[in-house]
Amino acid sequence: MQSVSESQPRGSREHVNVSDIVIGVVIGRTAEFFDFFVFAIASVLVFPKYMFPFASPVAGMLYAFLILALAFVARPVGTLIFTEVDRRYGRGTKLTAALFLLGTSTVAIAFIPGYEQEGWLSIASLCLFRMGQGAAFGGSWDGMSSLLAMNAPKDRRGRMALIPQLGAPLGLIMASGLYIYLTTSLTEEEFLSFGWRYPFFVVIGINIVALFARLRMVISDEFKTLFSETELSPGPPLTTVREEWWDIILGAFTPLATLALFHMVTVFPMGWIMLHAEQDLISFLFIEIIGAVFGVGAIVASGPIADKYGRVPFLSACAMAIAGFAVIFPAVLSMGVIGETLYVVFGFILLGLSFGQSSGFGASGFALKNRYTASNLTADLAWMFGAGFAPFVALALTESLGLWSAGAYLLSGAICTLVALNLFRRRHDDHPHESDARP
Repeated sequence: MQSVSESQPRGSREHVNVSDIVIGVVIGRTAEFFDFFVFAIASVLVFPKYMFPFASPVAGMLYAFLILALAFVARPVGTLIFTEVDRRYGRGTKLTAALFLLGTSTVAIAFIPGYEQEGWLSIASLCLFRMGQGAAFGGSWDGMSSLLAMNAPKDRRGRMALIPQLGAPLGLIMASGLYIYLTTSLTEEEFLSFGWRYPFFVVIGINIVALFARLRMVISDEFKTLFSETELSPGPPLTTVREEWWDIILGAFTPLATLALFHMVTVFPMGWIMLHAEQDLISFLFIEIIGAVFGVGAIVASGPIADKYGRVPFLSACAMAIAGFAVIFPAVLSMGVIGETLYVVFGFILLGLSFGQSSGFGASGFALKNRYTASNLTADLAWMFGAGFAPFVALALTESLGLWSAGAYLLSGAICTLVALNLFRRRHDDHPHESDARP
């Protein structure tokens, strides 16, 4: 693996290998997505019954999906708060504080009593701690992805862009496997009473490992010097927004189709299966694991393809393919186990290809002094607009109008992505190197 010094040989960079950055990125993103999917699966399996026993199954699921979305609303707030911590006390302090908040919020969720014990206080507590998780996710940005991108050779940018994205399918595989083990080892009564709490404790262990792995690099003298020399430092958020607002908007809406598809093939079908399918959700989690494996392969394949044809043309082709998927495949979901498998596998292949290259798209359009903060804000807004409310909206539309309406919702995301990509291409026509933007 190439060392950083091969692309930018200054100072202490000769001691920092790209492989070290890769390890930190993969560990951090896998822990983040594992945490997300633990909560997402609980939102389908547990919270509708445990927190909303007074509601119908459909309403309970919708309420749980709204709480799931709160983390994405809180992420930008966490970014603003922890960016100030970063500026005053350093990246190591910020990362430690953010992951401490994440751990505290996650453990607190595991101890929340059900609605039948504490009523609306239980629901309010779940909302509060979910927002704590979201704020912590916003604060856990460590700049590793941007550092990796800036040290990628020009002909390997697509390959470097995919590395952070591997955490999503890996996190889903881990979370699904854990719930499968618990639900098959316990009775339904035992699982709903105490078994569902164990995954949240596992999250803590995973995040402690991730914390020490990332801190070991982030606070080292070599990485401090490298961040300083590349000017990857937190800037004032308001100044960053004022100077980069248009590129932040483009960066947030460019991956809209990809991030909507992310939830359309993971969380949304779990909810639909739980409400309407003949088989239980655990059987469907096996299908999700198979789909995630295909997703890993597609993410890996996206790098060489994007390097050959360019990220903008590749992402445009993916958006058009997502539009086709939105028109054809929602109906397939209702065709039994075979239809569910086809929906998930094809969805994950398409997701892997597009998601693999959506990481930080357009970040090279930011001024270097703003890139650290602007990239963080862009990611937060992209997830909030593209994915945050996708399970809720898709399920609400489906229950009211049918599965075709969920496809229409995904189609609208694909159209937004194509428009944003076209605007991005026009904006950077005078800078051709930016049309193949670094991740």
